Order: sequence, then structure tokens, then C-alpha cells
Amino acid sequence: MYYPKIIFAALAVTTAIAHPGPDHPVPHAEIQRRNELAKKCASQAANFNQRRISKRALQKRWEGSGRNVTYEITTGAPHYETIQNDTCVLSPEVTRGPYVWPRSQTLRQDMSEDQPGVPLWLDVGVLDMATCEPLPNVLLDFWHCNATGSYSSFTHLSPNIEFRELLAEKNLTDYAIGVTDLHTDDTTFLRGMWPTDENGVMEIKTIFPAVSQQIMGLEPYVFHTEIDRITNAQDAIYQNGTKGGFNPVVSIVPADGKDISKGMIGYITMGVDTAAIETFEYDH
Repeated sequence: MYYPKIIFAALAVTTAIAHPGPDHPVPHAEIQRRNELAKKCASQAANFNQRRISKRALQKRWEGSGRNVTYEITTGAPHYETIQNDTCVLSPEVTRGPYVWPRSQTLRQDMSEDQPGVPLWLDVGVLDMATCEPLPNVLLDFWHCNATGSYSSFTHLSPNIEFRELLAEKNLTDYAIGVTDLHTDDTTFLRGMWPTDENGVMEIKTIFPAVSQQIMGLEPYVFHTEIDRITNAQDAIYQNGTKGGFNPVVSIVPADGKDISKGMIGYITMGVDTAAIETFEYDH
């Protein structure tokens, strides 16, 4: 089987209200298959994370020594005191919408543009679950709402109205993600793509989306109060993603170790089953 040099993976950071349409539970056999993949690569994932943590620690020691030394780091390692052994096995079956708009995706390492909010550096490691080795040249695709719930390319759709109500207002009954054209403008904020390097890691800068109780107390997040929040316990998409003991959640820590308002680092290790590549096609 032929594999392209760049493998496309999607990491869509969305709010709980952005999950319209039918829920398709993951079959038990598929959950078991992913569980076996994750277990097989558990030790390699731990070693992978340890190398990244050590690299960051080495950089800090050199910076603290006051020496005029340059230490080249392709991407930063996470600020963690303990190794994260769990791996999120990429699940293309999870709902990808509704505010996906491929035309607005831009290749860049800083997708924050002029959006106000708490800085967030996403640190992503990717493992090939067939070999348990870091996977280079994986193009990761990110998109999420801003601090007040709006998505670029859809800024004229109110974030304070539930998505199904928006469809009803437009008399749309046959909505299909990536097919039905709902985009309202050409803005591109908080959308970006960046590949993993030769070590299977990448980092991209954005802002923290309006999905955390701690963050909601800060400006400008505090001004978005018009809509009820859905907890993870109520979110069917989140529940499907965590079945089988998987952890698809990005773990975050304050960038300076203390103050979340000064910025945070989000960390996740993703496993890609290169023996089960799927192709998604969009009309736009």
C-alpha cells in the first residue's frame, strides 16, 4: 500500500456546543483494537515523553547558568514533573464539525492572529502505532473558537444560539459537515496547520478557547455569558472519545508554573494507526 510523505491528521479543539448531528457510538471491537494498540506502545510512549521533558529541562539549565550558549531545540518539551504514559489513538470517526472550513486552513506555527485571550502553546507528539516509533511529517490541522465562542469564517453566525437552532433559522434539514456551505466570511483566525519534525513532535501557538471554568473568570472570556455551558459528563462526543480508557484530553499547565493568565502549555501524545489510513473529501 502506498503512503504519501505527509500524513494528514486532525486535532479539532471545539466547544461542547459544536457537536450537532447524530451520535455514532464506536463499536466494541474497534475500542478493543485501539486499546491493544495503545498498550503495545505504552513503554515507547513513556520514553518518547521522557526525551522531550529532558530536552526542555536541559534548555532551562543552560539558560539559568548565565552562559553565552545556544542550544537548538526544534520544538519545546512539556513542563511536566511526571511522565504522561497514556496515548490518544487517533479516531477519525469522531464528529469533525460543524465549523470545519478547509479553505481557511493556513500553514503556520502561530494561528492566534489578533485574537485576545490567554496564550496557549500546543505541544503534540505523534507515534506510529504500527512501529511504536515517533512519526515525522504528520500535518496536524487545528481549528477552534475564540474567547467569546465565535469561529473564523463563520463570524456572522451567533455563538449564543445553539447550532441546531441556526440550521432551523436557515430552513436547512439536510446539513452535511464539509458539504453544506455555511461560511459567512474569509477570516482565518485560530485555524492553522503545522507538520511534526523528524522527532515526531510539533508546537503551535494559539489562545485558550472559552471552555474552562478557571479561564472563564478572566478577560475577555468573562464577557461571554449568554449561553449555557455543557459539561464533559453531558457531552456524548467526549464520552465516546474516552471509552476504553483512552485519554483524548490535552493536559495543560501554566507556562511559568504559576499564573495561568500569563499563558499555558498544552500537551498530548497521539497515536496514528498507519495501517488504517482513511481519506476525507470535502466539496469546498
